[in-house]
Amino acid sequence: MPKVFVTRRIAQEPLDLLSKHAEVDIWETEDTPPRQEFARRIADVNGILLWATDEMDAALMDAAPKLKVIADIAVGYNNIDVEAATKRGIRVSNTPGVVTDATADLAFALLLASARRLVEMANLVHKKGGWKMWGPLEMLGVEVSNKTLGIIGMGRIGAAVARRAKGFNMKVVYHDVVRHPNEIELGIEYVNDIPTLLGMADFVSLHVFLSKETRHLIGAKELSYMKPTAILVNASRGPVVDQKALYQALKTKQIWGAALDVTEEEPIPLDDPILKLDNVVIVPHIGTQTLETGIKMSMLAVQNVVAVLNGEPMPTCVNCHLIDKGQAR
Repeated sequence: MPKVFVTRRIAQEPLDLLSKHAEVDIWETEDTPPRQEFARRIADVNGILLWATDEMDAALMDAAPKLKVIADIAVGYNNIDVEAATKRGIRVSNTPGVVTDATADLAFALLLASARRLVEMANLVHKKGGWKMWGPLEMLGVEVSNKTLGIIGMGRIGAAVARRAKGFNMKVVYHDVVRHPNEIELGIEYVNDIPTLLGMADFVSLHVFLSKETRHLIGAKELSYMKPTAILVNASRGPVVDQKALYQALKTKQIWGAALDVTEEEPIPLDDPILKLDNVVIVPHIGTQTLETGIKMSMLAVQNVVAVLNGEPMPTCVNCHLIDKGQAR
């Protein structure tokens, strides 16, 4: 029977499906498997169900000579050396589509939380003498309704955020390398370049994959284009934003605020100076962390593994087209 290693505990329903097709070994703790132990556990496996924060590089692939498939429980797959996998004929998959609504919900929640200073205000309630009777010019946030939202990356999640913005009567402008085919339906307006978008927007929401091209897509120069009343939301990947530059922009009040689901280093070090600022909201990469989405992600990842084990097409393969064209070694 084929063997599959699962790097984190998953819901029972997808686990039951996987167990029908393979002998399953699960890493039972909530931390990443130590590298040496990881290599030992995958020595004779045919598939790996990989959690988004667990890395899979060429050396680990070489430690698993029977490996046929790596199913990432994530949309972004920058934790996997896909080029190395392709050379070895190892198929890689991700879990797009099923995370869309959960991630879009969180992005908009972050936007609202930053605009109305919700975390800062909630903390005051628990502080002795924190809750006072405010004057008309104290504890002010900014309104969301009727403002301009700039979205960078108009894929599934970007489009879902745009739909949510309709409920707040927001004008939505966007930039992407490819124009969205349903601009009229979504009520969105294309902007040719990022600097122009940044200058127009009251809120900027990032929804791009992490790549060489998008690493530090938003840096000091880009932040300088934003309005002093603008808020930056990042629910994509941490390194898309130059965090040191963002810290300076927030500290000097160059922009109003930021709300981050992701950071350059995760978990973010407790001594990172950005954590001392009141005008930033940071949550621990929970964009997909809902009960419903967790099950759907694991199920899709399992379906990808089962497909390979059964010699069937994978639902969401990211490198099969390269392997099938003979680019595998």
